[in-house]
Amino acid sequence: MERCCRRYLKVTEVCGQSWCELQVLYGFEYPLVLKAEKERAEVKAGASIHLAREREVHDVVQVCVVTREDRQAVKFLNLLGMISALQTGCCVRELPAIGMLEGVFMVGVIDELRYSDKGELVLNELKTRRHKSLPSEAQAKGHRLQVGLYKLLFDGMVRGSLSRDQVVEHLELRLERALGPGVLEHARNLGFRVAAFGDVLDLLLVNLKYCELPCIDLLRLEYCHQGSGDIVGSQDVPFDEDQLRAQLRHYLSFWFGQREPRGVDIEDAWKCRMCSYAEHCEWRRGSSQGSVTVHTDKKLK
Repeated sequence: MERCCRRYLKVTEVCGQSWCELQVLYGFEYPLVLKAEKERAEVKAGASIHLAREREVHDVVQVCVVTREDRQAVKFLNLLGMISALQTGCCVRELPAIGMLEGVFMVGVIDELRYSDKGELVLNELKTRRHKSLPSEAQAKGHRLQVGLYKLLFDGMVRGSLSRDQVVEHLELRLERALGPGVLEHARNLGFRVAAFGDVLDLLLVNLKYCELPCIDLLRLEYCHQGSGDIVGSQDVPFDEDQLRAQLRHYLSFWFGQREPRGVDIEDAWKCRMCSYAEHCEWRRGSSQGSVTVHTDKKLK
């Protein structure tokens, strides 16, 4: 984490390790390649589908932000609104989820939370597909990990596990920073009276502590075709917390500098054909000489 200048991790970054750890690492080392990857038509199509779904349940408005505190305050204000919506039994989408997991502060965005006919709180994660087929096991592995981590984060938040110090330290925010005019107006429109970032954070922590929302009962993956928008299929995901945390600790051991990043196993070398970092990849060079796992010369501190 020191090598990549990170004080927190995104859930999607950890899930990317289930596909290829070197690909995740190269995303930090070659940011221009990562930027180009985000401009691909498939990525933009997926983002458009997610935005359309969000607009089905939320009004999406533009808020002028200036500082990092402004940006985070908007996310927290939106989360406050979603807490109220869940308390009244409504569906919410694009819910921010943050917290400490196995010693690392993690952040993510939950696609959808809604209540089933039986009153269960269901997490539904939408994945878009270029083809009208369900994903391979190699892809689905990361998807299952993602929804499991989201459950851990959300459950921790509604149990009151999130603390002021965790947020300030890991997101490197200043409590006393005054909020910009655009954020203040957004807060007023939502019914909140705040002045500084610390006001928003304290308001969020109090609401999470006393909201009495249930933990997530059911995890579900939904697959949608990018071109037509048709639903390809859905899968319920079993939740085993002990197994999930053990898997997470393995992936985090790389970020703690306890081991080197791993390339893909030789039987999964087909992944390299679709990798944007192929020309930079040490694993590919090593595999051509009979090696399977990469051991970089750069040691993580």
